[in-house]
Amino acid sequence: MLNILAISGSLRAASTNSALVEALARNAPAGCRVTVYDGLGRLPIFNPDDEGERTPHAASDLIDAVTAADGIIVSCPEYAHGVPGGLKNALDWLVSRDAAVAKPAMLAHASPRSLYARAALAEIMRTMSFALYEDAVLEIALLGKKPPQVEAILAEPANVTAMRDALKAFAGFIRAR
Repeated sequence: MLNILAISGSLRAASTNSALVEALARNAPAGCRVTVYDGLGRLPIFNPDDEGERTPHAASDLIDAVTAADGIIVSCPEYAHGVPGGLKNALDWLVSRDAAVAKPAMLAHASPRSLYARAALAEIMRTMSFALYEDAVLEIALLGKKPPQVEAILAEPANVTAMRDALKAFAGFIRAR
């Protein structure tokens, strides 16, 4: 059983990115378990002086979750052409750890307009030595939709198939490493 950690880079209650990672968890194919990380909003601002024995509990939980996962999936919005601060903060807590090194990672997108954030996030994750899976892209356009519309779109058979296919392909990438 592959354990995949899914992280939404949005703190918004009605986040389309969070809805997407939750749908990935619900639609995981056989042999994969997707767990949604829900601690982004509890992470303190990264401070290198707080590493080691001083690492805050919330940051340790994130580090442990990434370390234990066979792979991670990140879905995030674009704010001012960049990666949201909360997600960047989470990644900063991983920078000096081994958790990210060679860890298979895949990006998923809830908006076709997040091109700058996609590029920035991919660059950050490559720099951190994540093994970024780029052969398949999961994008389901949810931007501007209300929660009932989001759930209906995510339940469409074509989108369920797209999620399962993306997860199967990512699982193959993880197993080949």
